[in-house]
Parts: sequence; C-alpha cells; structure tokens
Amino acid sequence: MKTNLHPSDYRPVVFSDDTAGFAFLTQSTAQTNETIIWEDGNEYPLVKLHISSASHPFFTGEEKIIDTEGRVDRFKNRAAAAQARRTELANKAKKSAASKAKKTSDN
Repeated sequence: MKTNLHPSDYRPVVFSDDTAGFAFLTQSTAQTNETIIWEDGNEYPLVKLHISSASHPFFTGEEKIIDTEGRVDRFKNRAAAAQARRTELANKAKKSAASKAKKTSDN
C-alpha cells in the first residue's frame, strides 16, 4: 500500500452555504484557512459552499439560475451565433437556387 496517498487530517469541519444561511458540522479532510465558532462554543475549520441542499433548486423546488461564471450568457451567445450562421447559409442557398433557376429559364 502506498504511503502518503490519502489525506490523514480527518477532523470536524463546518460547511457553510452563505446564500441560504445554512451551515452544518461534519467530518472531512477538506483544507481551509478560515475558522468559525460553532454553536457548541468550539472553533472549527470553515468551508464555504456556493450551493447546498438548502439552496439547490432540486431540493427547494424553486427554479433559480445561479450563474457564478457567466456560463448561461456564453451558451446563449454561442446559440445566437449558430442561429445567425444557419440563417445566413439558408439565405445564401436560396439565392444560389434562385440564380440557377433564372439561368435555366433564360436558356
């Protein structure tokens, strides 16, 4: 068995979802520099979360878009650009077909 493969610092840690105001104490090896005083008066390492079961739409039943990195906007921009390219190609094909039809009718 390899040594130093798994983290050995398994300790109580507080995970906090600041958007929902929800926190819970559990065991983890997650590394962090922040600490918090928990309800029992002890100080524990603190890991901040973007989404937890208290704020995730699947568990809350709410539809809420949480876009921390602009992914939705980038997707919408790519979709709009692709639609514009499709429209441009369709117009080009119609013009080409019309000019071919005109040439055959002229002959």
